[in-house]
Amino acid sequence: MAQLILLPGKERSAFKQHHPWLFAGSVGRLEGRARPGDTVEVLADNLRPLGRAAYSPQSQIRARFWTFDADESVDDAFFKRRIAAAVERRQALPDLRGQQGLRLIHAESDGLPGVIADQYGDTVVVQLTSAGADKWRKAIVAGLLKATGCARIYERSDSDVRGLEGLEPTTGWLHGAAPATVLAIKENGVKLAVDIVGGHKTGFYLDQRDNRALLGQLAAGKDVLNCFCYTGGFSLQALAGGAASVLSIDSSGPALAQAQANLALNPQLPAQRAEWREADVFQALRDFRKDGRLFDLIVLDPPKFAPSAAHAERAARAYKDINVLGCRLLKPGGLLMTYSCSGGIGLELFQKIVAGAAHDAGREARIVRRLAGAADHPIALNFPEGEYLKGLLVQVD
Repeated sequence: MAQLILLPGKERSAFKQHHPWLFAGSVGRLEGRARPGDTVEVLADNLRPLGRAAYSPQSQIRARFWTFDADESVDDAFFKRRIAAAVERRQALPDLRGQQGLRLIHAESDGLPGVIADQYGDTVVVQLTSAGADKWRKAIVAGLLKATGCARIYERSDSDVRGLEGLEPTTGWLHGAAPATVLAIKENGVKLAVDIVGGHKTGFYLDQRDNRALLGQLAAGKDVLNCFCYTGGFSLQALAGGAASVLSIDSSGPALAQAQANLALNPQLPAQRAEWREADVFQALRDFRKDGRLFDLIVLDPPKFAPSAAHAERAARAYKDINVLGCRLLKPGGLLMTYSCSGGIGLELFQKIVAGAAHDAGREARIVRRLAGAADHPIALNFPEGEYLKGLLVQVD
């Protein structure tokens, strides 16, 4: 096993804080040969063992720790144990029992850097975003099959971050074959089709499950505007909750078509109260402002404006603009559910952005609730970067 030896003083985060990332600037030298994804022994500059990590020579994150136990072997049995533990943790949480759509592995927060696994019924979708995860693909698949007993596993390793690791996109069936019928899940009483091949992420945004349920609880009798609606998860929960009307906007025609198909899967919902509009959300909100149209409840769940901290300033302007427009379109006492899924925008900054937006809109506002990802998207205390989704429920006067 090759040895990755750190520069003096650079062992602090690894040894004391157990942060799973080692950046290139912390590395002194590599002794021995290691290919991308190979397991290396990490040593402090005084040669004290710190753990074992996956080596990634093309990434600024030069290594990702598998274990901080210098004597623990990283082998097939290691992945079997880690995957089984992740699944068992979710089974121990009452809110997650019986969910048809569930995140089984949440990368670093489950001790498996670069590994995402989502379960939709009897199908698991896996996403491998790091060189180490890519190297151990077979062991990860075997561990998932053992822990879940699923019928099929599909790989969606097509995210942009693989390029930073020097990896090509790869997709396809790793076990089993495509289901004979449309893959669908039931979430909080609403049926939703999941496109694991062409949909966003692994096919659906499971992290927003609890927030969609909350919207359903708040929607009764309200005129709801759902911006960046994708395939209609928030919209359908609003209808299920008794909304008077739900207007859903997205720039993607195919996503809107899927949203309407999802509505058709739920004949119990009042389809006549739903309106779907293909448009640029920013322009649509400006048009509503000109027309004097107001809403009781607005959902702003935009795409990732800031993939990293380097994009934070530009992203902050976009978040500010969209929230100013949202605040101006709310009736007095109306509710704004606003989110950021950008890792480069922290919770404190996001709150400042929304506060500034309310001020610029000439509205008084207060936070009713802070919103976050569901319980199957845990955040390891040694890895605060895992808290990418943050949201606020704001009441606007």
